[in-house]
Amino acid sequence: MMLLTVVLCGLLCSTSQTLFKKTDENTGNNIEDDDFSVSTLLEKANANLGKNLNDPLVMFGDIAVPTGLQNADPCTSRGCLWNKNQDGNVYIPYRISNQFSQREKNIIVSGLESFHSSTCIRFRPHQRERDFVNIQSQTGCWSFVGRRGGEQVVSLSRTGCVFHQIVQHELLHALGFNHEQTRSDRDTHVRILLENVIPGQEHNFRKINTNNLGTPYDYNSVMHYGRFAFSRNREPTIVPIPNPNVEIGRATQMSSADILRVNRLYRCNSNHLTDKQSPSGNELI
Repeated sequence: MMLLTVVLCGLLCSTSQTLFKKTDENTGNNIEDDDFSVSTLLEKANANLGKNLNDPLVMFGDIAVPTGLQNADPCTSRGCLWNKNQDGNVYIPYRISNQFSQREKNIIVSGLESFHSSTCIRFRPHQRERDFVNIQSQTGCWSFVGRRGGEQVVSLSRTGCVFHQIVQHELLHALGFNHEQTRSDRDTHVRILLENVIPGQEHNFRKINTNNLGTPYDYNSVMHYGRFAFSRNREPTIVPIPNPNVEIGRATQMSSADILRVNRLYRCNSNHLTDKQSPSGNELI
């Protein structure tokens, strides 16, 4: 009887270990696991974007492009950074539309204030400043890249965009950052499988000549799309290399690398994050 118990235990333990091993290997590799990735949320929310004549031209999934500018160039060459105050902080005025409920406003404000504790970015309610971010519920989730001058719309549609990670994602665009998978050195970190991309959506995977601020590629960035972004056949469109099982695009908040890049771009003197912390690549457009 004791021998039978030992044998059964051995079989069960072995089977259990195999199951756990399989689960670990497949984590993040199923399309169902991507349901709440930043790219999936954006793709669903932006399904009808462009059908309204007032909608902006949007490329790379959620980046609004000024009329007449078909190619996204690094915005630092256009002077797109927000101005820095003498006290070392970067104050960005914002206005939140009354379209949003109080609960939604709280989520948006929480996303804005999440920059305050770890960077020199300070979002504050708009008063009479010329340049400001106007957060509205238009069609889909989108933002221009960097400071545009004057009133600058960031769209967070009430139907699918009011999530903490999406607020951070769109505001990082407004600060001057692009998607991680479009950065200049992406080909050594991910493979883009255009054969699996929805026809007409290939532009979302263009590579940009980005300033990576001396930071390595970051699979955990809130700016990274998921592996099934814009898939036409439920097959991956972005595969990490050399390890294809690495989880990508699943961030629910800014990574330490996202924060580090904000601090480097705006030359923040922050006691909250130092260059000794492990960075992980991004790009600024």
